[in-house]
Amino acid sequence: MRAATLSTRSWIMWVPSVAMMLSSLLSYVDRQVLAVLSPMILRDTGLSAQAYANALAAFSIFYMIGNPIFGSFLDFVGLRKGMFAAVSLRAVASTAHAWMSGFWGFAVARSVLGFGEGSAFPAALKAAAESLPPNRQSRGTAIGYSGASLGAIITPLIVTPIALRFGWRSAFLVTGALGACWLAMWSIVGRPPYLAEHRSASLKVAWPNFLERRLWLVVSSFGLGAVALGLVSYLSPLYLSRAFHLSQAQLGNILWIPLVGWEAGYFFWGWIADKFVTRGHRPTGLFCMLTLLALPTALVSRIDSWPVVLALFFWATFIADGFVVLSLRVGSHLYPRDQTALVGGIGSGSWSAVLALILPVWGHWFDLKWYGAVFVSASLFPILGTAIWFWLSRPEKLWREAALRTD
Repeated sequence: MRAATLSTRSWIMWVPSVAMMLSSLLSYVDRQVLAVLSPMILRDTGLSAQAYANALAAFSIFYMIGNPIFGSFLDFVGLRKGMFAAVSLRAVASTAHAWMSGFWGFAVARSVLGFGEGSAFPAALKAAAESLPPNRQSRGTAIGYSGASLGAIITPLIVTPIALRFGWRSAFLVTGALGACWLAMWSIVGRPPYLAEHRSASLKVAWPNFLERRLWLVVSSFGLGAVALGLVSYLSPLYLSRAFHLSQAQLGNILWIPLVGWEAGYFFWGWIADKFVTRGHRPTGLFCMLTLLALPTALVSRIDSWPVVLALFFWATFIADGFVVLSLRVGSHLYPRDQTALVGGIGSGSWSAVLALILPVWGHWFDLKWYGAVFVSASLFPILGTAIWFWLSRPEKLWREAALRTD
């Protein structure tokens, strides 16, 4: 009887992370529809690559804003109420894309969608912290975050046949319906025994403090280290279409391949973080290794074989996951437990801020066919992020003391 009870409890404690995996999956289905169908949408609407990139930048700006806001909001009101509001907003915004035809329409729809999607990753980190013991929390975070890569993998397989048969607008109607299905599921699992009732430790919302060193540790390692995830997600369809003349149907069959690296990376680096990164530990060796392993991205434009390019995209996303997981592991050690969602918001928000700045530049370079400049610059961001992280995390004694103060 006792063994059965423990088994049941062990199973139940993973449910919140699985629910957040489905939430992040849907968030990436919502955002990837535009990227996957970008060749078709740009031909139909007459948008340039730079206008498309500007619409993506609008998403990134509001995603940047939404992450810390929703992180603070979820810490204050709890996952059940906060996620119901956030996913409702996302479903409405995603559906609205079906009626857009110009830059401003897409920019507004993407902005609202980006703000709502700012809830996904803070919620995943918070769910793991609230439902799992410390030695499993990075793997729980990996499960919650893995929905993003899984969503990116399945989106081409789902939306391409729909768009080819019924038109690209119909794909956005499907994503809105999927959001409604998640809300129905959340009404069941977003409460005990799966998720404890929320009790706020504070009577006020905790906002990011930009004068704190710990905030910039997360910003540098996540925001700059993981930039390759945005490059592969948003621009790989256009690159493969323009550089190798692959059709929309061909893209639908292969775009999932590099994103398998994204999916695998979360679980691999989640295991590494749980095993090797403990409170008070400064993982300098791991960040150095990740920086070196991120350099092959610079070679993409020099490759004449699209299967090899896909392999490099696979590697880039796999390594970028390491920056995501390690930065969140360190951040969750430096911040108190009742601000865990805020840590996730800071990380994802900083990543989105970097993309908001660089995507318009990359879009312009795509129009000029300066592909080498795009991929070389993407390989330099992790170097900059790691250098800043090293500088901020010294001296090691002060960093450890900051971690101990959160106990």
